[in-house]
Amino acid sequence: MRRRLSFAVLALLLAPLLLAGCGDEGDVTVLRVANSLDAESPVQKGLLRFDERLRELSGGTMRMEIYPSGQLGTERATIELLQLGTLDMTKVSSGVMESFVPEMGVFSIPYLFRDRDHLWQTLGGEIGEEILTTAEPYRMLGVAYYDAGFRSFYVNGREVREPDDLAGLKIRVIPSPLFIQTINLLGGNATPLAFSEVYGALQQGIVDGAENSPMSLYGMGHYQQVTHYVLDEHSAPPDILLISTHRWNKMSAQQRAWFRQAAAESVALQRELWLEEEGAALDSVRAAGVEVVEVDKGPFREAVAPIYAELAGTPVGALADRIRALPEAGAPADTTDAP
Repeated sequence: MRRRLSFAVLALLLAPLLLAGCGDEGDVTVLRVANSLDAESPVQKGLLRFDERLRELSGGTMRMEIYPSGQLGTERATIELLQLGTLDMTKVSSGVMESFVPEMGVFSIPYLFRDRDHLWQTLGGEIGEEILTTAEPYRMLGVAYYDAGFRSFYVNGREVREPDDLAGLKIRVIPSPLFIQTINLLGGNATPLAFSEVYGALQQGIVDGAENSPMSLYGMGHYQQVTHYVLDEHSAPPDILLISTHRWNKMSAQQRAWFRQAAAESVALQRELWLEEEGAALDSVRAAGVEVVEVDKGPFREAVAPIYAELAGTPVGALADRIRALPEAGAPADTTDAP
């Protein structure tokens, strides 16, 4: 009942905005797209490329209307609007998606990816494609992955080089069970908070630190309230582009082909922009006096081993095993039977 009421309230609040000039305009298919990030973000620039190429490929018969900066609500709210068929597309973090699609939780498992090459080997391959399709039973379809970087700790007043150094620190996390468990196993005190509340919580000492990408650390001004950025790179939950199956099922085969091609080209640009801006963000926080700390990830991986043990035999655990078994670039695949 609560879930149905939530959907109904969202529809009443946001439908007037989305339905203004609702639907296709004559022979033009218009896709309305929500983006929680600001107009200067690599995600927004990727979406603008998506729109540009969609218009070109379709000869002007398909286009997007993109609403950045959370204009259409939180990521959770836009997912629910997709399920209602009120909204066509949205960009969300996989950390938010795991509440709707359990398989997406695999991206929140700590220290799953060896490095960025391993991450994109996964996302761009069979496993990544398979995970995108798991949203379909929930009236959504995964379109593509955007880079959201690796998340690391930033803390105020304490140097962290091993898990014991996190003891007693209140660390802000997204409201994900795996994120909460990760911080607690590492010795910190996981404190779920909305992203918009992090700056004030750091400033007022409500939390001692948080964890996020260099882009968020710099772009949201959090670096002004911390002294150390600890590059443990414990997780890399990507951003995911979603389309409502209500809209997808209305598309012709040709429209879907144009859409897929435009999506792929937008991913290439977004990844390039992300890497450029991530490097610049790290340089900026260093220049502002934040100490960027390189750590040995081994002890951190050992501390979270109970998570892998608990997930053994589950669908998410099986996905994690397949991801970890992917060979390093250039290395032959291991064809031996698992013990």
